[in-house]
Amino acid sequence: MNVRKRRRRPGRLGRLGRLVALPLSLAVVAVAVALAVTPGVGDAEQRAADFASAHHISGPSAAVPPRFAAALVATENSRFYSDVGVDPVSVARVAAARVSGRGDVGGATLEQQLVKQLYAGGSSDGVGRKAEQAVLAVKLYSRFDKDQILRMYASVVYFGHGYWGLDAASEGYFGRAPSQLSWGQAALLAGLLQAPSAYDPIRYPERACARQQHALLRLVATEQLSSRAAADAACAGHPLNGAGQAPRKQI
Repeated sequence: MNVRKRRRRPGRLGRLGRLVALPLSLAVVAVAVALAVTPGVGDAEQRAADFASAHHISGPSAAVPPRFAAALVATENSRFYSDVGVDPVSVARVAAARVSGRGDVGGATLEQQLVKQLYAGGSSDGVGRKAEQAVLAVKLYSRFDKDQILRMYASVVYFGHGYWGLDAASEGYFGRAPSQLSWGQAALLAGLLQAPSAYDPIRYPERACARQQHALLRLVATEQLSSRAAADAACAGHPLNGAGQAPRKQI
């Protein structure tokens, strides 16, 4: 007697697996294509040097001093040393913000910010351009170590008052080399990067102080600084308190 085997219907898990597998496969293909069609980043250091030369400042050479590096990472990209050029946690937060209509909530890694400066002329308008910059950020991560990325970043970012690069900002605001910055001064400069005009320590000292305190609290949160040291550094090392000289415009 022939016994017809009953075909087993796929369960919910099987159907769910197929639903998940398809978009994942498409995403992998999309990433592979993006990596292939976007330009390389092997010239990033030369671009940073050319950028610095165009602004009459020194290019990326010496390592970024530890205090400023710590303040920068804590304030701008706390997962910098573990991310791969993009931060999935921040990407998810940005996506949720867009869906809820909350607009831009940041989330760009230091690599993404550097790519924006070196390869997009400081602009990241449009979803397509943001996606391309994310791919280039991954390439940057793959090509350079984190110290090299920090050096390039610190040499091309804007600190306000015509100061491009850490060297110019440190000398201009405080009259000292970056390696001589106090914790308070390093935190102030790191805090400026989000909005140099809005946190201008010359025009808006109260805002600059509040932003500096935020940077110091981030240093405490990431265990780079004790609460006592942060409290001692708060609103210290400010140019209006007699440290350094008044900023001078650069071409």
